[in-house]
Amino acid sequence: MAFSLIEHTGGAVPITALTKDRLSAWLEAAPNEHRNWVQTTRFTAEAGKFALVPDNDGRLGRVLLGLGEESEARSSMWALAGLPDVLPEGSYRLDCLPEGGDPTRLALGWALATYAFTRYHAKPARGAALVWPEGADRGQVERLARAIFFARDLANTPASDLGPEELAQAAIGVAEESGACHRVIVGDALLAENYPTIHAVGRASTRPPRLVDIVWGDPEAPKVTLVGKGVCFDTGGLDLKTASGMRLMKKDMAGAAIMLGLAQAIMDAKLTVKLRVLLPCVENSVSGNAMRPLDVVRTRKGLTVEIGNTDAEGRLILCDALAEASTEKPQLLIDMATLTGAARVALGPELAALFCNDDALAAALLDTAATEEDPMWRMPLWRPYRKMIDSKVADLNNVAESPHAGAIIAALYLQEFVDPGIPWAHLDVMAWNPQSRPGRPEGAEATAMRTLYAHIAQQFG
Repeated sequence: MAFSLIEHTGGAVPITALTKDRLSAWLEAAPNEHRNWVQTTRFTAEAGKFALVPDNDGRLGRVLLGLGEESEARSSMWALAGLPDVLPEGSYRLDCLPEGGDPTRLALGWALATYAFTRYHAKPARGAALVWPEGADRGQVERLARAIFFARDLANTPASDLGPEELAQAAIGVAEESGACHRVIVGDALLAENYPTIHAVGRASTRPPRLVDIVWGDPEAPKVTLVGKGVCFDTGGLDLKTASGMRLMKKDMAGAAIMLGLAQAIMDAKLTVKLRVLLPCVENSVSGNAMRPLDVVRTRKGLTVEIGNTDAEGRLILCDALAEASTEKPQLLIDMATLTGAARVALGPELAALFCNDDALAAALLDTAATEEDPMWRMPLWRPYRKMIDSKVADLNNVAESPHAGAIIAALYLQEFVDPGIPWAHLDVMAWNPQSRPGRPEGAEATAMRTLYAHIAQQFG
């Protein structure tokens, strides 16, 4: 993938990025015709606005890009991300970095803006290409853009073409590309190998459930384990969703897609970790053998769970994977899931909800998220709410009867399957852009992947 980033070529049109404060100084030094043109077009360096300035022959001579106020312009990786869709065909170059700008992050912002989901509908190729900014880490940009595009493609693909088997095959492809070991446990073999809740959720589909298990890296290196929710479509089961609630459920496997993209980036960078990836892949369907409300399932950990609602299936498949992950006592355990509507009500689509049992880990993740402009917000693992998932007939229920604190309840359920001494982060994400923003087109999004990659690279790279 080229991501519309190119080697330096003669004749590339310069892009001048200006804050409002610096626009006046630029105009004072500019030729009269350029100053008049900018004033005529009323360009004021508002963030994201641009002006095409002609040269003396009437051709495009320069692009002025607005960065807004000085305070909002210092580090934005998205400064260039609005340009690939609007600039005329041709090659462009930054004539200088914006103050405080990072060339790698600016190039990544441009690259992510070139994404399009084209599996079913061809889209015109973008004609604008950016010369690599001086000092950009090309390997890093290409690695992350490739991983994010991969995760977006998976989550954008409808369930008709991406069921549990196809998701598992995508994971196998990533593993084989990096020389990782892998195995897939399918159908009734899940019962034989003691993954009963994964089987219970997926057994009603004609497409058998499965668990993907990938291992890579030096066995003596720090252990990092990633777990991703891979519900390829969620009808809600017998507690059937409404039509509007079911509409976007093709992306209910986005947790697995993001973890898989993250794993691809980690392996490509050859970070010094022993990486394990556990992806339970299922379809939550309706049939005669579907799990029923108030059924009781025994989990891999041995805890019994009463099924209060069949639409709370994500935490059921994750709990078996988390129990298995805990057996190796990793130095870092992360799970990612499109788990609750409650998290979206609380934080909206742009913020990942972070639940964490380790204050130092949470602080490091939040700090990295701010730096990477890949935001998350810490939510509490509020222990007094644990009693809300007590069951009269089993060790716990998969839901609470109360409508309150849904995202916290789900996280507390998962915490029951993580050994207390393991630093663990649970991310409840929407993984979808309801509307387009620069570099983040409407559709599937690899929420928090850049933050997680940067944190793991900093800690274990």
